[in-house]
Amino acid sequence: MGLPFVTQAQITEVAMGKVKVQVNLNGQGQLFYSMLFGGKPVIKQSLLGLKVKGNDTLFNKLFEIIGTDVTETDTTWKPVWGEVSTIRDHHKQLTLRLRQKDAGRHLLNITFRVFNDGVGFRYEIPQQPNIDYFIVEKELTEFSMTGNHQTFWIPGDYDSNEYSYTRSAISKIDNKPVVETTGGLVVQTVEDRYSVQTPLMMKSADGLYINIHEAALVNYPAMQLHVNTRNLVFSAALVPDAVGNMAYLQAPFKTPWRTLIVSDHAEDILSSKLILNLNEPSKPNDVTWIKPMKFIGIWWEMQIKKSTWSFANSAREKNVDGNLVASGKHGANTANAKHYIDFAAKHHIEGLLIEGWNTGWEDWFGNWKENVFDFVTPYPDFDIKAVTSYAASKGVKLIMHNETSGSATNYERKLDTAFKFMNKMGYGAIKTGYVGRIIPRGEHHDGQWMINHYQRVTDKAMEKHVALDVHEMVRPTGLHRTYPNLMASEAGRGTESNAFSNGNSPDHETILPFTRLIGGPMDYTPGIFKLNNLGSDSSKRVRTTLCKQLALYVTMYSPLQMVADLPENYKKYPDAFQFIKDVPVDWDDTKVLEAEPGEYVSIVRNEKGSSDWYLGAITNEKPRTLNIPLSFLKKGRKYQVTIFADASNAHYLSNPELYTISNRMLGSNQKLVIKLAPGGGCAVKFKLLPL
Repeated sequence: MGLPFVTQAQITEVAMGKVKVQVNLNGQGQLFYSMLFGGKPVIKQSLLGLKVKGNDTLFNKLFEIIGTDVTETDTTWKPVWGEVSTIRDHHKQLTLRLRQKDAGRHLLNITFRVFNDGVGFRYEIPQQPNIDYFIVEKELTEFSMTGNHQTFWIPGDYDSNEYSYTRSAISKIDNKPVVETTGGLVVQTVEDRYSVQTPLMMKSADGLYINIHEAALVNYPAMQLHVNTRNLVFSAALVPDAVGNMAYLQAPFKTPWRTLIVSDHAEDILSSKLILNLNEPSKPNDVTWIKPMKFIGIWWEMQIKKSTWSFANSAREKNVDGNLVASGKHGANTANAKHYIDFAAKHHIEGLLIEGWNTGWEDWFGNWKENVFDFVTPYPDFDIKAVTSYAASKGVKLIMHNETSGSATNYERKLDTAFKFMNKMGYGAIKTGYVGRIIPRGEHHDGQWMINHYQRVTDKAMEKHVALDVHEMVRPTGLHRTYPNLMASEAGRGTESNAFSNGNSPDHETILPFTRLIGGPMDYTPGIFKLNNLGSDSSKRVRTTLCKQLALYVTMYSPLQMVADLPENYKKYPDAFQFIKDVPVDWDDTKVLEAEPGEYVSIVRNEKGSSDWYLGAITNEKPRTLNIPLSFLKKGRKYQVTIFADASNAHYLSNPELYTISNRMLGSNQKLVIKLAPGGGCAVKFKLLPL
């Protein structure tokens, strides 16, 4: 978009380190911004503003700057749980106070926070006499790129983010209209051929890494991005409601932050705390009840059709394609639950997730019914009191499952009852799910109504001291800082896709840290040891080596981390299983050693309250050799180093389950050389030796 001549007096700028943001008005009173990193343009002049329904000029043109405030903040804060124990928030803030030259003299503020690794900005509508309620028809925010960058993207979809990533130039983004079919039912057609979801990861030809996302998504629809492939411009595309409106707002109001993380080192993107710093501090005073943990689950056996979620229809079950398939028995029965509890207790796994325990699964999928589940009634073969008592006697915490089948209204009506039931039974965490079309009809998973629904559930869970693991949810935006009971979510294509689709390619887990995980932890469900012939289908497989599954416990962060495979598969490899038993889920420090999106990731983490470190390294389909300096270890001290590595002839297709375990004594002045097989990885434990 062309700009008229702008005088220097009209340009406002703010900088931190290598990052600089410039803001200016054109002759029509439209607001634009640009961004540089180390003197290199990152974002060219790009439009800012909102379009309000019924008023073509409100909040988008005829602006004049009536005030400018610049402040600097440098503080530290401690997350309740996370990848590090202390986070520094050092930024400069520029707030532009704008007034429109219209009859209403309407006011709008735009705030930029500039960090060493990027920028966040948002719109703020102050309380004012001439406006109260209004409807946002469109957000005008643009991201005008400086080149035809390599991009890692998934298609725009208002209801799903469970896609494999495409790697292409911006000009080649051409996601064909997506027809999502579940159970044979067409649930959405994405009509815009050129839209993608955030977090969007890019790499420029001159070596800049750029990530676009958002932070603190509250009471507003999620932002997708339309792309003009000719001009290389991304523009905000808000998810609409049932009648095509984007957001219903009341002044005063602050939108979510639009975020840009930038560096000339890929590792810095993964280390960034920009999105967390743009969220508000933790709301509750008492957070001592919120505890990270590992858990096993009655879950994978249903995915591979060893058993079923439903009770009455356990002999015949619909798969995700809507076809009836032969299947086994109901999985969540009393005896099976006790079997899992025994395994968890023996191996010191804190929790057990139980899916399919409650009535309603016989007719839950794709039927658009409201009252499928009541969230408190167990199946007749699941003695919930006996299972709960048995788990308590073994020191195992139960995690129950509330699948809503997309009926958010039904869940809200029964939410208080469901959480009181959780409290009564002593369950401290719950997995929720939103498979299918959303009720109320016409609303989308990522629209404003559902964003507010997720918030209502989170608030109620906080009130009732329940931790959440949410599936089929909008991708996270750092809200776990404010609501630390929102511990994990799916919001992406996880391990389960290997059981009922074409699966995940070997590069998938090397892309996710740069995309899905930018906003928050992911319940990716790692730890699969039986990698071929999943269930009775010989074509289904996990495209990694066993050692890569171990490494994912370090590279794919989650404070609620699943030990996803069946107990019998772990019994075959007790020495490799030891790493899963040992690896923590809460950390004092994290260092990204090497990373390149779509290629490799190598991360080392320091266990909370300990001197021990754990390393995870993964690759795509290419073999690699790691040469890792151990400077993160305590100087002058020795560590017992246990290395779980791919065997020399391991390969994610031909020999995925071959590995070696070796022990060495190393110090901070040494290096560790490890070979990764195609589709492989390695996991390493560094245990500090006594003096």
